[in-house]
Amino acid sequence: MAADNHLKWYTKTLRHYLSNEEIEQVMRKSNWRGAWEIAHTWLWITVAFAIVGLWPNPLTIIVSLFILGGKQLACAIILHDCAHESLFTSRTANRIVGNWFGAYPIFHNVNRYRPYHMQHHMHTGLENDPDAPLTTGYPTSRISMFRKFMRDFFGPTGLKSNAAVILMQLGVLKYTLNGKAEKENWEGKGISNKLKAAAGNVAGPIAANLIMFGILWAIGQPWLYLLWIGAMLTTNNFSLRVRSMAEHSMVEDRSNPHKNTRTTYANFFERILFAPHHVNYHAEHHLCMGAPSYNLPAMHKLLLQRGYFTEGALAFNYIDIVKLAIVQPQETH
Repeated sequence: MAADNHLKWYTKTLRHYLSNEEIEQVMRKSNWRGAWEIAHTWLWITVAFAIVGLWPNPLTIIVSLFILGGKQLACAIILHDCAHESLFTSRTANRIVGNWFGAYPIFHNVNRYRPYHMQHHMHTGLENDPDAPLTTGYPTSRISMFRKFMRDFFGPTGLKSNAAVILMQLGVLKYTLNGKAEKENWEGKGISNKLKAAAGNVAGPIAANLIMFGILWAIGQPWLYLLWIGAMLTTNNFSLRVRSMAEHSMVEDRSNPHKNTRTTYANFFERILFAPHHVNYHAEHHLCMGAPSYNLPAMHKLLLQRGYFTEGALAFNYIDIVKLAIVQPQETH
């Protein structure tokens, strides 16, 4: 299915399952609800720092790293939602809040992410889907999945991915989040333009992280910032992997928009680790990508009642996703 047909299918299908009034309600933005989404994530980040600051021991450090890894994913979802200009009513608010409370703390930028991500929506599951490398390769063997998780938890994945992000922001590599490293083409642009672009890309992330460090330093606990870096190198990659698998991997038909995107129910702990800001309602998001994330649960109920998921992909928890991602041994008779 070509990209144009993809977009036409989403529009036609959305109007088949929802009335114009229901679509208007699903698309309605609320600054108060958007602000709560931001506050919720940063309250959890504060808790993650506080438990180690108050009770520093190996157990609280491990718990904190998992919370921070999940909330760094939440920052990425804030970045994502604001790139869609769906969290707040104002485009300016989406850009400013999306950068300072989502993108900058994890060394990204809303303006650079938006055009890249829109290509994913136009070409979901097709050969030119820029995110395809993140979701292919599953299911895999038990030992392969074990190795992937070990690389996530012990740093190799994080070192590689974060080094790539820094090189992208400096203009050495093209901006892409699919793990493919491609050199940026700066031919004819001059060294001054390169330096100006690099400075503009890294200024916000450096400032945001200095502010975070400064707050921790002001309360006498500057060393807690190491937890933020530690989570970026370890647990965040675990959260990203499982979330990516849930959305578009192990699907019936990658080229069929009704079957190539999955919604996954999430319990309390799964929402912390893999499903912040209702990102688990991913089929709903692709069907109506301009809808604010806080409206997706209500949209899901309507689609479920009206039979969308008799054909669409639906999982009941993230444990099932990991099971789907592992090739099951053949029974012998």
